[in-house]
Amino acid sequence: MAYLLGIDIGTSGTKTVLFSEDGKAIASNTVEYPLYQPQNGYAEQEPLDWWNAVVETIKNVLAKSGVNSADIKGVGLSGQMHGLVMLDKNGEVLRRSIIWCDSRTAKECEEITQKIGAERLIEITANPALAGFTAGKILWVKNNEPEIYEKCEHILLPKDYIRFKLTGEFATEVSDASGMQLLDVPKRIWSDEVLEKLDIDKSLLGKVYESQEVTGQITKSVAQLTGLKEGTIVVGGAGDNAAAAVGTGVVKDGKAFTTIGTSGVVYAHTSDICIDPKGRVHTFCCAVPNSWHIMGVTQAAGLSLKWFRDNFCNEEILTAKSMGVDPYYLMDKEVETVKIGSNKLLYLPYLMGERTPHLDTNARGVFFGLSAIHTKKDLLRAVMEGVTFSQRDCMEVIKGMNVNFTEMLACGGGGSSSVWRQMLADVYGLPVNTLENKEGPALGVAILAGVGAGVYSSVVDACDNIIRVKDTQKPINENVDEYNKYYDLYTEIYPSLKKQYEKLNLL
Repeated sequence: MAYLLGIDIGTSGTKTVLFSEDGKAIASNTVEYPLYQPQNGYAEQEPLDWWNAVVETIKNVLAKSGVNSADIKGVGLSGQMHGLVMLDKNGEVLRRSIIWCDSRTAKECEEITQKIGAERLIEITANPALAGFTAGKILWVKNNEPEIYEKCEHILLPKDYIRFKLTGEFATEVSDASGMQLLDVPKRIWSDEVLEKLDIDKSLLGKVYESQEVTGQITKSVAQLTGLKEGTIVVGGAGDNAAAAVGTGVVKDGKAFTTIGTSGVVYAHTSDICIDPKGRVHTFCCAVPNSWHIMGVTQAAGLSLKWFRDNFCNEEILTAKSMGVDPYYLMDKEVETVKIGSNKLLYLPYLMGERTPHLDTNARGVFFGLSAIHTKKDLLRAVMEGVTFSQRDCMEVIKGMNVNFTEMLACGGGGSSSVWRQMLADVYGLPVNTLENKEGPALGVAILAGVGAGVYSSVVDACDNIIRVKDTQKPINENVDEYNKYYDLYTEIYPSLKKQYEKLNLL
């Protein structure tokens, strides 16, 4: 039996999972680490915290599993995207990593757009200049910490720093590199034009691989440190969402998934490069060769429900504790008692501004139609429906790019709610599936490692044999018709408030 190791370097912690070649999770371990916010809008982490977590989780997983490390045929890496890791000539970290949710780079985004041109930037990188992307962070360090920038010899993404520590190689792969805003996404190579116009030395960047390609091997010192076998291959891996796509089998045209975590994502696979000229959705290289994915983002998806729970559901929290259940279970039960449309109440989930389809940092949350008849249960259902409408906004942009899909997978915390999955099915008008395996990104990069090691013939073949649907919730026709009425009204509210959001921001 061959085994494969998937390592997912997330924002809250690193999760390492050992899989058998049939995709079964044998052992897993997670180690958490802190997030630093030295100023409002800043978000940083210590790369060595990631490394220490990787070492600890590998050791713990090997100890739990009892598997001989010689039977582990490959290692795959997934991770939070967009983070900036800067190393000196000795491979030492120069400063904390500026991670994906940091928003300090507004001026640098303006600089990028001015130097390259808004339309040309989208043509090359498939995205407008966004504060979360890596290029703006590089320029921020260059503009504000020139003494650190002068010492910088290598620029890596979070998971690629772990690759360097495991193998000694400076490398990345196409899916994660797509989020740096330095890659020519249609051509899947670094963009000389962007690098030259931003005056970033190409030698700072690692070699770009496809996701299943072998990028290096476990070194002797790492083998001694972790218990892995020296020479075990490490493949390119993937950014978190691209890895999740492989781990959920979304590797063919016609397939898509919705994630309702803190933020919400609608992700669709395409074998043709498709770029939205308005920049409302991300187009990135995906982890399947010669394929891409389109991704729409709702900034405050699960966050909206958590906000409501934390501020208005203390009774449910206390009752759930006494019953030994999750508060969200009781909240679902309350939502089931409210009819579609929440008694004519709509919610706009713009607690953190919005990304898709309204790229607007000024946007804020709204309850529309609130009246004296409404109870907490109505507001609760309205929150879930509003997030679902926002996810449909993402879906409609993707479909407008002639990328169509016939099945949708539900992932993330929201995907575990049968109530929310039924909302998704009814609002989308599509069947919504859940899977037997819940490991997502870790399984995805383990599959990529298996392809690199020759355990599987291709990513698609591996997914066809490993990924299994557990449950399907089909749309209910009368619900679809009713939701379409509310969705049409929902789409009219933001345009009516756009100028007012701007005025509110200036107060």
